[in-house]
Amino acid sequence: GWPHRWVGAVSWLPLFALLPAHPPPGQFRVTAFDVGQGMALLVETEGHRLLYDTGPQYAATQNGATRVLLPYLRARGIHRLDGMIVSHSDVDHASGALTLLEALQVDWMASSLAPGHPAVRKAQSGHRRCVAGQRWEWDGVAFEMLQPDEASYADPGLKANARSCTLRISAHGRAILLAADIEAAQEAQLLASAPDRLRADVLLAPHHGSGTSSTPAFLAAVQPSIGVFQVGHRNRYKHPKKQVFERYGELGIRRLRTDKSGALVFDFGEGADGIAVSAYRREQARYWHGR
Repeated sequence: GWPHRWVGAVSWLPLFALLPAHPPPGQFRVTAFDVGQGMALLVETEGHRLLYDTGPQYAATQNGATRVLLPYLRARGIHRLDGMIVSHSDVDHASGALTLLEALQVDWMASSLAPGHPAVRKAQSGHRRCVAGQRWEWDGVAFEMLQPDEASYADPGLKANARSCTLRISAHGRAILLAADIEAAQEAQLLASAPDRLRADVLLAPHHGSGTSSTPAFLAAVQPSIGVFQVGHRNRYKHPKKQVFERYGELGIRRLRTDKSGALVFDFGEGADGIAVSAYRREQARYWHGR
């Protein structure tokens, strides 16, 4: 395998040591972890921390939390999360949720998971459903849930992807859109229900760049300058799909992939264009990264 493939969380620390411990008021930081074929991001404001998705399952007792998220959080001295969002039940998004709830203080969890899911049972009264229209503000940073709508929970035939918790985070005219695994139908719903709230500088590519998502109309509405693909090296789904990846490029969108860059850090409110981007493999290159 790759040398030191799972030592990453702790060895990232030189990169993060260069950053302030907390973003200033009205600014926020998003870390897109390299968890392989899965999704997990940490959102930080001046005084709050939110985890969005929890990575995949690697083996019977090993998941995104045990191998990446917990080592990273502990190395930074983070033992409490103000919130955790589990977008939907797919194993590449939800596998670390129970582990994190058992290991950390998590003030609340929001998800589209079924009531009987182990993480929902563990969270108990601290769990809430993701529902479009939920809004809150931390330290001058606005959070808004754009999907799913309440009616989607009454449809037993709906795929888990279709109920993905879709979150927009913004401050001072800068924004990121976290779209989990929404597909073309949900993108169309967003175009109908929230066309004026889709614009974002950074887009977490829906469904890892699958051919089912990132429709031209959706990308035209979001108008991202950066597209982030959280994908695993040589993943079996061949994400991102070639035609989708090229679509982003044809629109002039800067494309970043965690399988190529490693962990990515976005500081909103920093840099000449209001967003500073750091990539682990650029800052901490190793011989096996094949530059």
